[in-house]
Amino acid sequence: MRILITGGAGYIGSHVNKYLNKIGVETVVIDNLINGHREFVKWGEFYELDLSDRAKMCEFLKRKRIDAVMHFAAFAYVGESVKKPAEYYFNNVCNTLNLLKAMLEADINTLVFSSTCAVYGNPEYIPIDEKHPKNPINPYGRSKLTVENILEDFAQAYGLKYASLRYFNAAGADKEAEIGEWHEPETHLIPNVLDAVLGIKEHVEIFGTDYNTPDGTCVRDFIHVEDLAYAHILALEYIMEENTSVVLNLGTGKGYSIREVINIVEKIAGKKVKVKESSRRPGDPPVLVADPSYAKKLLKWEPEYGIYDIIESAWIWHRKLRGVV
Repeated sequence: MRILITGGAGYIGSHVNKYLNKIGVETVVIDNLINGHREFVKWGEFYELDLSDRAKMCEFLKRKRIDAVMHFAAFAYVGESVKKPAEYYFNNVCNTLNLLKAMLEADINTLVFSSTCAVYGNPEYIPIDEKHPKNPINPYGRSKLTVENILEDFAQAYGLKYASLRYFNAAGADKEAEIGEWHEPETHLIPNVLDAVLGIKEHVEIFGTDYNTPDGTCVRDFIHVEDLAYAHILALEYIMEENTSVVLNLGTGKGYSIREVINIVEKIAGKKVKVKESSRRPGDPPVLVADPSYAKKLLKWEPEYGIYDIIESAWIWHRKLRGVV
């Protein structure tokens, strides 16, 4: 089997690429390297391509004889999406349509899609299951929900088989510390706290301390990137074996507040973190915690790593990334 991974030089795509190669699956990675890192593609074939060029994508897919696609290529910053919605709709929606049309022409009908819990918006109840109303509150979430609707239409009209995987907060790094979380600019909590520990940043900023949560800060469901990678492989196997499509939440079902995460980092790193409290960011729900029971049941999947494992793996990787022993 030969799998195409779009956005495979990015954080989650690179971990899935490593996992697939570890189990003997042949991979072809494409990335335009706007946000991805060429050095993350240590496995499989790599090609610098942009999904905006549909003609080139059609030719490429036909030539490479791809069996299935895992689609990670997208912009994924909530705050940036509020400021630059046009870029998000063009890259996340229009370019996905280009990919899907190229897949049709190349007779490829299997896709695993990187979606997000941001499609739910402000939760009406916790934990969030797949039946929860979808009312995204930022352009990033709306762009991903638009793609989910497109996939449903393509499934009905063209026989596409897809798995739409709604991640909660991906975090951590692989056990060998070969790849990990590396964004420029970095907006994710755990890497920013680690930068504060290492003195690369003066402080970590908490956006909002007046939420209706136990300590006033946002609560999130953090899932290890390796648990996510394994779920992608299981989801691909499931839709191919069952000849069907699925939409699944991927999380642990347990939430941690911003302050709790900072405290755990301090325990693991053995150093206090300077904190700056700021006002809320637009588009941030107070609590996002998954009900992952459907994915567990359907895929026979169980997250292996907890929050301490996540932060310990991130700490090892982050010191390597920043050149600190």
